Amino acid sequence: MAISDRDPWLYTISSKRKLIDFNFQEIWRYRDLLILFVKRDIVTVYKQTILGPLWYVIQPLFTSVIFTLIFNNLGSISTGMVPNFLFNLAGITAWNYFKECLSGTSDTFNKNQNIFGKVYFPRVIMPMSVTISNLLKFFIQLGIFFGFYMYYLSIGAGVQPNTSLLLFPVYILMMALMGLGLGMILSSMTTKYRDMTVVIGFGVQLLMYMSAVPYPLSEAHKKFPGWVATFVEYNPLTQIIEGFRYMLLDTGTFTWFGFSYTLVISVLLFLVGIIIFNRTEKTFIDTV
Repeated sequence: MAISDRDPWLYTISSKRKLIDFNFQEIWRYRDLLILFVKRDIVTVYKQTILGPLWYVIQPLFTSVIFTLIFNNLGSISTGMVPNFLFNLAGITAWNYFKECLSGTSDTFNKNQNIFGKVYFPRVIMPMSVTISNLLKFFIQLGIFFGFYMYYLSIGAGVQPNTSLLLFPVYILMMALMGLGLGMILSSMTTKYRDMTVVIGFGVQLLMYMSAVPYPLSEAHKKFPGWVATFVEYNPLTQIIEGFRYMLLDTGTFTWFGFSYTLVISVLLFLVGIIIFNRTEKTFIDTV
């Protein structure tokens, strides 16, 4: 029986797309594939390692110890009433999620060119799977943080959460959108400029020090030149790190203006990333 010309196509694959194309319906149809990639990202990272998932725990703890020794003990950076180690662990926990989202999505096209060249599926599923799978690592490290948090509470340390803790899911969303958006932008650039991968590795490390991760924002104003302190203060990542500490430790700087413009920048970066990512996926196979 001949198929009528009026019968709609089930799927239409075309290079023509809207400027902002984030087809939730199509992503939902491929949700099983998204879940599969999330599982792959979780399992394969530490599949042939000796310590396996323990690296999720070791990395933030060792980094916090190093920051405490160098910045607080040697550099005499004060964290007020909050224990130095707990202060550093809070910042590192938040930073690690953003960093892993950015690093994991910034090489999407080059890393998955063999799959992209053989079968169709919504390409945005790849960076999304990295962002979602990193949530597991984030919550494991957050659990470690709360373990030390309860210890310091039991010995009478001056730490306590405040009512802004209700904004915690929004801060996670901002970190995810910012990491995913920047990652998709950089991923599109690495298809043409391979040396961008080296720049990204160096840039992420530099960005950490300019985002008030190993020191409070108040210390930046005291010890940095004015223009550097201003850059650090208005860096949206600084607002996230400071807000994270303010929620959990009741220390640091929080303003509704900083929260609002960081949320706006996160959404804008995500939208710009979607636009550039969609434009790149049409022709990237010719350049990688």
